[in-house]
Amino acid sequence: MIIAQYFVEFIFYSFLGWVWESIYCTINEKKWADRGFLFGPVCPIYGSCVVAVSILFSLIPALSDPSFPIWAIFIICMIGSAVAEFGTSWVLEKRFHARWWDYSKLPLNIQGRICLPVSVCFGIAGVLIVKYLMPFVSGLHALIHPSVYEVFAIILAAVFGADFALTEASLSALLKDVEMMHQEFVEKAQANYERVEERVKEAKERKLAMEEKVREARENLPRLHAGGLSLNQKRILVSIEKFMPDKNKTLDQNEDRNLLISELKHHVIKLRSKVKKS
Repeated sequence: MIIAQYFVEFIFYSFLGWVWESIYCTINEKKWADRGFLFGPVCPIYGSCVVAVSILFSLIPALSDPSFPIWAIFIICMIGSAVAEFGTSWVLEKRFHARWWDYSKLPLNIQGRICLPVSVCFGIAGVLIVKYLMPFVSGLHALIHPSVYEVFAIILAAVFGADFALTEASLSALLKDVEMMHQEFVEKAQANYERVEERVKEAKERKLAMEEKVREARENLPRLHAGGLSLNQKRILVSIEKFMPDKNKTLDQNEDRNLLISELKHHVIKLRSKVKKS
């Protein structure tokens, strides 16, 4: 029963995290921002952190004592959130070569994954959660029968699992499409340049024409591929802050890849705008 209870809490806190992220980013960007890695309205990093704190405080009774200093709770939550953010960012980057947040422009950041101002905010939020939200949720446990938690846990686990599988499949397909688009561009560019180099001395104009074709390919490929993405792939692409360099590619190849991805993202945003207007 306790596992079912913690899982329901995990989904509940993940949903609250998604609400907070979406509201904050919508106000900051002045347009609706559907935040989160998954397709559904949850940000698992928030649920994981709060449930981890809940388990920690239950295992160490001294932490739950009313006399336990607030500054200590703040330090625990700040450090915990920083570790969770850094670890999640690292795992997502290694798996998908992309980041869903980037603090490079903020002061006192580490690799753009975490930064002191954001960690301080999470520490303050952690104090409020520990002092007010967690006691409120704990009070609800006495009013809800254990079997209700078990039923809800089964239903939510099925939905969460399906959401995770759908997101994983969509993002993997998106990455394959990006790589295929880049490879197609490289092959076309290489073929065009090889033709030009054979007659470079006698046909400078042809080289310019071929370079124009390469430019057109760079412009047209993202537009053509954008229309073929699924709704979930478009949502994921728009929410990614930036794609990271691939170590298996040269600097020029990575630059070409990032330009293509940027154009692909631009066309996806234009397509979504047209759909909203219609």
